[in-house]
Amino acid sequence: MTDVVLFHHAQGLTAGVHAFADHLRGAGHTVTVPDLYAGVTFDSLAAGVAHARDIGMDEIIARGAAAVAGVPDHVVYAGFSLGAMPAQKLAQTRPGALGAIIYHGGVPASTFGGQWPARVPLQLHLAEEDEWSEVEVARDLAAAARDGTLFVYPGSAHLTTESSLAEYQPETSALILRRSLEFLHRVG
Repeated sequence: MTDVVLFHHAQGLTAGVHAFADHLRGAGHTVTVPDLYAGVTFDSLAAGVAHARDIGMDEIIARGAAAVAGVPDHVVYAGFSLGAMPAQKLAQTRPGALGAIIYHGGVPASTFGGQWPARVPLQLHLAEEDEWSEVEVARDLAAAARDGTLFVYPGSAHLTTESSLAEYQPETSALILRRSLEFLHRVG
């Protein structure tokens, strides 16, 4: 099956992130889940975002790159919200990326120095009224990829896939998981 590197969101490497990774593993994929916060988790998104700002986005992205130093080149990079940043950068810049799955985020391809690589499939998932994500940015990013798909879900919840948080939406999360598994099967 497919090797996946899955980066956590601003609240850290929570039980919900582990649970999502376990769903991917249950389908036969190998999933590496780096801890960009060295074991620290936060009860609120605001506290996690404040911590991320203290660390700095460049440092978080650098930690993501360091975390994959021993990982094979041919992987799918995935990330939730904050974790979308290292996932997207690695998919765009590390040779051999099989694809990228961006949950609840995404930035313009130019953020990481250029165009989306033609050989790298991309899938994005976000809620249409999520104040932390920009649908137009995600739409442009999907269009920049030769094989890019954007899925927009109803509502305003940010971390809909995060089963350990109050904003978790089981039905939406199940659909996101199914679409993610289809993507991994196709690119792996």
